[in-house]
Amino acid sequence: MAHVTAAKTKEPRVLHIHFGKEGGAERFFVNLAQAFAERGVEQRFIIRPNRSWEPEISPLGPVIRNNFSRISPMSLVAHYQADRWVKSWKPDAVMAWMPRAGRLLYSWPDTVKLARMGDFPQNLKHFGKCDLLVGNLPGIATRCRDLGWTKPVLTISNFARDITPVAIDRASLNTPEDAFVVAASGRFVPRKGFDVLIRAVAKLPGAHLWLLGDGRERGNLEALARELGMAERVHFTGWVSEPFHVVAAADAFVMPSRHEPLGNTLLEAWKVGVPTVATRSEGPDWYMRDGIDGIVTEIDDHDAIAAGLVRIRDDKTLAASFVAGARARLDQYFSKSAIVDAYLKVFSGDFSG
Repeated sequence: MAHVTAAKTKEPRVLHIHFGKEGGAERFFVNLAQAFAERGVEQRFIIRPNRSWEPEISPLGPVIRNNFSRISPMSLVAHYQADRWVKSWKPDAVMAWMPRAGRLLYSWPDTVKLARMGDFPQNLKHFGKCDLLVGNLPGIATRCRDLGWTKPVLTISNFARDITPVAIDRASLNTPEDAFVVAASGRFVPRKGFDVLIRAVAKLPGAHLWLLGDGRERGNLEALARELGMAERVHFTGWVSEPFHVVAAADAFVMPSRHEPLGNTLLEAWKVGVPTVATRSEGPDWYMRDGIDGIVTEIDDHDAIAAGLVRIRDDKTLAASFVAGARARLDQYFSKSAIVDAYLKVFSGDFSG
């Protein structure tokens, strides 16, 4: 049943408002925009300036850059820019990514207004103009209803890009060719649990750890590596333009998060075909089957992560079974075509799920 009558155009038109920075969520934003373009969706974007991923979306449609925040005088300009584009371009849908972007939505007629959330909201104060909310796992929809949301709320998850990984040369990261290599990626913040992972890998003599990303915890993580005698075995790569190729050169991938609404980086590792270990944070606890898709441990349990890595290292048949299980799970839960179809249905005004 249609809840909103969207504007009719030859191809769907979507305005994205995204003020994210760097990380797995931003990579999925790029993935989805590119997938929309493949299906003929016309797109425009309002984003922060100087994003490393802007070159990947700029060929898809016009881009407005604005450092939108409560304290920036450019916020008023952003409101004007969004309103002008909607009224002149008449998109079928305006898609706000995360709560801050929701503040730019107005009661535009004949335009589907949705907020796409990759985390559990603390409140609903920025979503008043939305016709519906979309979360990437069922728990987000439950949280929204618990907070009092009475309009439609859907679950439409993520997918990993179709890409052929080409493993990097390990020597480029000062890593011996015969070492057991563990990879992890994400923003260096406490919730990602990279300190736990360093402690886990420290228990594996000769193993090397590649940490892809950056953030405010980097200094603390480097200090921990030195404290554990791991300085020469923990390699901080910074943000890399294409993590697939780095992960493809590793023997295992770990997502040690204390809080992880979905886990884009884990899905990417599954796509690459690397056996994985993940903590029982929100996302993996929903979709990852322990002993089938990989190894699931309790949060903050570096001993269990280390034990899981030893199993992957020492049992190649088991490791291969994890890769096969994860690939099947990707096809079951995270199909690119099904996810794009679900969004196109929303853009047409059908919120029935």
